[in-house]
Amino acid sequence: MDTKKKELIGDFKNGGKEWQPKGKPEEVRVHDFIDRELGKVAPYGVYDLTTNTGWVSVGIDHDTAEFAVESIRRWWREMGQVTYPSVRRLLITADGGGSNGYRVRLWRRELQKLADELRLTVQVCHLPPGTSKWNKIEHRMFCHITANWRGRPLVSRQVVVNLIGNTTTETGLRIQAAIDENAYTSGIKVSDEELASLAIERDAFHGEWNYRLIPRDNDK
Repeated sequence: MDTKKKELIGDFKNGGKEWQPKGKPEEVRVHDFIDRELGKVAPYGVYDLTTNTGWVSVGIDHDTAEFAVESIRRWWREMGQVTYPSVRRLLITADGGGSNGYRVRLWRRELQKLADELRLTVQVCHLPPGTSKWNKIEHRMFCHITANWRGRPLVSRQVVVNLIGNTTTETGLRIQAAIDENAYTSGIKVSDEELASLAIERDAFHGEWNYRLIPRDNDK
């Protein structure tokens, strides 16, 4: 799982080539100043190595840990629980920084909420600093999304969703995508007391990068 870089929405130049009728090139803006009405989108992806499938939440607000965990939740509801109805533990591999960084307290708090809600143990393995280029999602999903929309101006949020959802490969990659219209507040602080209440277990090997959130008994 990972976040793709934010993309400007509007008739902006998008690197690459696309066939158009002769003499009818698609016009784009000269400058890439943000359109205040259309803004940007932040695609956050979940890639399943086993099934070669992916889910992308197209966020329209801040890229926060709440947004990241909500994307995992939506993947589970739309794809995960159907494929793995009897699973008791969910393994997440993520970069070491950004909204799902290993130092982000909000990320761990929101994962605890997810574990409690789904009654699943959530195991997290972060890629060490400087190794995000080996994240499988970059080479097996996001690169194909970028290639699919190359040369096409991202004129609306729905265009982004459609282009992502229509991305396929000869090896059978399938992706579902949807807009996340929720608002996410940036700068949320998680107190020491909240952090201490988490049911977190750390691995013996680099426990700061490898840990699990255990479902808490909500009846207590």
